Amino acid sequence: MNIQDKVKSFSSNSITSIITMLFVFSLGIAQEKKGTIGSEEVNVVKSFSPTVSDAFKIKETPLLDDKGNAQKETVKYTVLSFPVASTFTPAKGVAASVEKAKAQRLFENYASLGIGNYGTLQGSLFVYKKLQARDFIGASFQHHSSQGGINDVLLDDHFYDTKLDLFYGVKESDYSWDVAGGFQSQTYNWYGLQADFGSSLTPSERNDLINGIDSEQKYNTITLSGNLTMDESMLDESKIKFHHFTDAFGSSENRFFAQSIFGMDLWNEAVTTSVVLDYLGGSFENNYSKTNTAAIEYRFLNFGLAPRFAIAENDWSLQIGASLFYSLDTQASKSKLYFYPNFKASYKVVGDLMIFYLGADGSLKQNTYMDFVNENPFLSPTLFIQPTDSKYNLFAGLKGKLANSVSYNVSASYLNEGNKALFKANNYTELSSNESYAFGNSLGIVYDDVKTMSLFAELKADFSRNVAFGINATLNTYTTDIQAEAWNLPTMKINSTLDVVITDKWFAGAKVFFVGDRKENQFNTDLVTNSASITLPSYFDVNLNVGYKYSERITAFLRANNIANQAYQKWLNLPVQGFQIVAGASYKFDF
Repeated sequence: MNIQDKVKSFSSNSITSIITMLFVFSLGIAQEKKGTIGSEEVNVVKSFSPTVSDAFKIKETPLLDDKGNAQKETVKYTVLSFPVASTFTPAKGVAASVEKAKAQRLFENYASLGIGNYGTLQGSLFVYKKLQARDFIGASFQHHSSQGGINDVLLDDHFYDTKLDLFYGVKESDYSWDVAGGFQSQTYNWYGLQADFGSSLTPSERNDLINGIDSEQKYNTITLSGNLTMDESMLDESKIKFHHFTDAFGSSENRFFAQSIFGMDLWNEAVTTSVVLDYLGGSFENNYSKTNTAAIEYRFLNFGLAPRFAIAENDWSLQIGASLFYSLDTQASKSKLYFYPNFKASYKVVGDLMIFYLGADGSLKQNTYMDFVNENPFLSPTLFIQPTDSKYNLFAGLKGKLANSVSYNVSASYLNEGNKALFKANNYTELSSNESYAFGNSLGIVYDDVKTMSLFAELKADFSRNVAFGINATLNTYTTDIQAEAWNLPTMKINSTLDVVITDKWFAGAKVFFVGDRKENQFNTDLVTNSASITLPSYFDVNLNVGYKYSERITAFLRANNIANQAYQKWLNLPVQGFQIVAGASYKFDF
């Protein structure tokens, strides 16, 4: 037996002996005090009712004696691993069903036809065909005509506009090119006589004079064009265009325009350079007063070079460049060099919610007879053609988003233009020997230096996949140098559009535009030598359209224009048609 076991045995025996002796001793004392307990009267004065305050807790921290505790032994746990057979088989996951929208079939070709009041006929045809994997061919045909019938118009007011285009193209992996050719024929009438025309004549003389006016004018245009686009080359894009434009009064115009855009990276930033060659030549048989002895000819050759350097970072972008033009007036043997700044910067003030931008640019704009006619077909074939020097256009604004589907743009600009072309009504006489456009029923072109201050605001909203809305407004103030007014330039313009997809079959749209007051001037030179400016009233036009998709190929449509039935004058003495309605259908197909 070791010492620890002896100590344990002695302690246990000693404790047992002491407890036994104490028990015997107390039993002996109890036996010595035997006797009876005498009676005694006890008077209880007050019963004892204990309360919580009478109790108290002994505050004592027990002493723990761990000397006799055995030392804890370290316990080691082990796990006996053995395979357990499992009969659980998880169920295969099934994707939640999603309702798929029916894929809409796209057609490469379509044809449409519409018929309306005023003897209106509208038709269009577009055909496209892939010949092989890389090349294609196609054609486009458009026609719009009306037999006239505007109220209170003394001359014929019918018009025709027919256009045919053919194209062929090739698209390779790193480049593509196409060529196109077209022909357009247009017929219009100078029907804009003054309301008091012929008031100084007798009724029979007036009728004879009006009946003797052949107000018809015809325009023919032949166009040829080509485009080349390259991906892996310094030459990014190149295009050429030629047009030959003639009218029924012996006028003729040819224009050849070529532009190439070269691009490269400099210090990891994009540098582009545009090179322009622009030739224009044409002639008019007479001036307006028919005092010329030879045809009125014009010839211009313009060379342009416009390098541009672009930098873009996270929140800002910068474009710096310039345009240099050399213009040669070969008819007058004059030349001039033009220089224009090209600068634009933008900064994201609050991400895409608010972007501030500003800039300045300018350019040499070559005016042409064809472009003037496309804007205003009621011109006399007696124009003076020259380019417009857009010296600079300073602008600044804010654009961004008000919500994910609502965007805005507000800006202010100051434009300085030299030799700006202005449409102005021609003065007239009532001589029977006049040309059919010389009775105050046509317009001409005058040039002036014009400065324009503009405020612009635009809001676009896609409320849903089925509703899209847009509106913009422009306020203008003009300052002229020679002319008394900025003829036929509106002080205000408002445009608004709304497109709605009602159901899978029905859709509708609306277009509303407002044009503010404009200034004009015209007088009979046999009666007066000068007259005050005329204010052309503002006007608005409301247009609606409704369509029904009968099938994936056939769609019926109904268009209503000038719903307010306003006989407003876009140009002096040339009222437009009133309420117009056209009904028709379109058909999509593939070869």
